Amino acid sequence: MNPRSGQALVWTAIIVAAGLVIRRAPLHLPQVVTKFGGSVLWGAMVYASFVVLLPRRRPLEVGIAASLFTLAVELFKLVHAPALDSFRLTLAGQLLIGRFFSYADILAYWVAIAVFAVADNSRGSRGNKGLAERIE
Repeated sequence: MNPRSGQALVWTAIIVAAGLVIRRAPLHLPQVVTKFGGSVLWGAMVYASFVVLLPRRRPLEVGIAASLFTLAVELFKLVHAPALDSFRLTLAGQLLIGRFFSYADILAYWVAIAVFAVADNSRGSRGNKGLAERIE
C-alpha cells in the first residue's frame, strides 16, 4: 500500500469515528456544531477516501473529484422514491446519503475538502511527513 493511501485510510477511520461521536453521542453540543460539524467531517472523509482510491493523483485532482462526488450525493437528495426515502430513515441512510438537500452542506463539504487538499499538498512539499506528524 502506498504510504499516502495508508495515512488517508487511518484519517478516514478517525474522521468516521469523530463523525459518529458528534452525531450520536450525548455531548449536548450546540445544534450548529452537531449539524455542520458532521457535514465538515463527512466532506473530509470523502476527500480522505478518494486519496485511498487515487493515491497517485495530485491533491487538486483528488479535491475536484471529491467535490464533484459530494455535489452529486447532495443533488441525489432531491430524488425521491419510496424505497430510497425508507433507506434515508435508517442510520446507514442518514450517514451515507443524508435526508435533506442543503446548500449549506455543500459549502461545508467543500470547505473541508479544500482544507484537506491544502494540507495534503503541503505534505507533498514537505517530504514524506503525514498530516498527523505536522500537527504535533
